[in-house]
Amino acid sequence: MFFFNPLYLIFMIPAFILMGITSWYVRQSYKKWSQVRASSGLNGNQAAQRLISNNNLYGVQVQGTSGELSDHYDPRDKTLYLSNGVANSSSVASVAIAAHELGHAMQDAEEYLPLRFRSSIVPLVSIGSNFGWILIMVGLVFLRSTSLGLNIAWLGVLFFAGGAVFALATLPVEFDASARAKQLLRQTGIIQTDEEMRGVNQVLNAAALTYVAGLVTAVLQLLYYVLLVGGGGRRRG
Repeated sequence: MFFFNPLYLIFMIPAFILMGITSWYVRQSYKKWSQVRASSGLNGNQAAQRLISNNNLYGVQVQGTSGELSDHYDPRDKTLYLSNGVANSSSVASVAIAAHELGHAMQDAEEYLPLRFRSSIVPLVSIGSNFGWILIMVGLVFLRSTSLGLNIAWLGVLFFAGGAVFALATLPVEFDASARAKQLLRQTGIIQTDEEMRGVNQVLNAAALTYVAGLVTAVLQLLYYVLLVGGGGRRRG
């Protein structure tokens, strides 16, 4: 009942399709604009260094990281991690991604409230994603024998809701970082033409869609568990 519930497929297949489409769009956008050289000639690493200097973020370091599209900013060590394909390429896609991650460093320096909130709930989300569904399953197993089972199951749903809250909190953080990136690239001359700017918009907007898809997935999964536990409660009653 728990592992092969057709209701789960009804909820999650649309989410999986949406995630697949957005992932494909991100890779296609990155592939297209990674082949177009930025007229400034700066690679991702150089663009990041220029933006760090222009914004007086001298405590921020830039390091390499393995993988493709694995670029990220870590506020714990004030380090912007760029994949080799981004750091060493002078493409429009590379400078767009580097600027986006630098946008997160600016948020961190300014103590941007949505970023602080998202960071503060990371421990809860980590616990909830690993422990919430266990509580739900345990609660449903003991639902018929004790009323405590229903309470345990709803507690699991509450834990699991943290994932949806995190996905929602991520949206303003990512949208703001992209908005900063677009403005900075123009202001500093890293991006110089309207065509290059179109590429920056496409790459960053495609990436933003993945976070929207992530929110949709988290909400649908949460709704599934709400219906699962709510249905179990009604059957017990």
